Amino acid sequence: MLSKSIFATQFLKANRSSVVLSLRTFSTDQKAKDPYDNIPDSILSITQRKIYKQDGHPLSTLIEKIEGFFGQGQISDLHIPGEKFKVFSDFPPLVKVKECFDDLGIPEDHVSRRITDTYYKSRDTCLRPHTSVHQIPLMRAGNNAFICVGDVYRKDTVDKTHYPAFHQMEGVRTYDLKTLGVGNVAEAKLIAERDLKQVLENLARLVFGDVEMRWIDAYFPFTEPSIELEIFYNNEWLEVLGCGVIHDKVMTRAGKDITNEVGWAFGLGLERWAMKLFDISDIRLFWSQDPRFITQFKQGHITKFKPYSRFPTCYKDLAFWVPPHFNENEFFQIVRHVSGDLAETVECIDKFTHPKTGRESQCFRINYRHMDRSLTNEEVDQFQVKLRQLVASELQCELR
Repeated sequence: MLSKSIFATQFLKANRSSVVLSLRTFSTDQKAKDPYDNIPDSILSITQRKIYKQDGHPLSTLIEKIEGFFGQGQISDLHIPGEKFKVFSDFPPLVKVKECFDDLGIPEDHVSRRITDTYYKSRDTCLRPHTSVHQIPLMRAGNNAFICVGDVYRKDTVDKTHYPAFHQMEGVRTYDLKTLGVGNVAEAKLIAERDLKQVLENLARLVFGDVEMRWIDAYFPFTEPSIELEIFYNNEWLEVLGCGVIHDKVMTRAGKDITNEVGWAFGLGLERWAMKLFDISDIRLFWSQDPRFITQFKQGHITKFKPYSRFPTCYKDLAFWVPPHFNENEFFQIVRHVSGDLAETVECIDKFTHPKTGRESQCFRINYRHMDRSLTNEEVDQFQVKLRQLVASELQCELR
């Protein structure tokens, strides 16, 4: 189940400059790569980390808490009989494109199917951008109540709340008309929606306490109706998950009899929850191997994070004329390649259109910050030199 920002991807024939960059993955061994492979070595290196299984890690504690909730016998006030939820957390991140997008009803022209959003290993395989990819195979295998946890990967902006690798949890429950005690599918879907809301409201109370909640209408191609849950936490409304009654087409592809079976599904971003619960303000910290981070936490305990980096930021601006098919995500990928995790934020601070030529210029400010020490101007200048070279050669941007 995708949350508010739905992700899917299609190869753009018109976006020639973007395609060229996306297929160049900054690998040291380009000859061995599939021509559709746009996965950087830096991303491949973290697919083996499995930080969500690391004892004491905030993500591990959060997952343990949620799994404990779904391991209970009764998680809804409707008292619907059924099996306990199974947990799946060991699926490899490389998945089939068909299962990732087509089977879930994500349109072929959806913006998130582009190579500027998803990491492709080949035309037919990619790094999963969401855990929803496992929904249909698990249902087809006979699982009627389960949660699925995994690392997911997307090209995205560079700031304190976005990272190209993060984690999601998927939850699914299906039941037949007899179990629900009704005689038609329409009534069963209404009960399924009520059950879904009660389950997720109970989960939110367990994790965040007695918070105010509200349901917002949404759209996802694999659920109908689709809704999002928002909670009022730390004096702000926070969107915490997307969910809905599973679409008939998805149920059919999963081998379900839509004249006799209904189900619900939800998806949530684990970092989004953990950042609020543990007061972690920078998503990069989840991947930190600095002992000053991980030793602050103990498995099973919600501990507020105490920042240890007081080192200043060092910012540099970069301005250039953009080509017609310029894509920010490709620029962000170059920034990450050049600076690793030292780029804290990247933001466009100015746009200018030439009154005569109609050409557009954009100026980006890159804020660099090291978690463990102060960066020198000389170091940052080296980043900028490499960045300018790659922006010109890979994105065909004219520097200003």
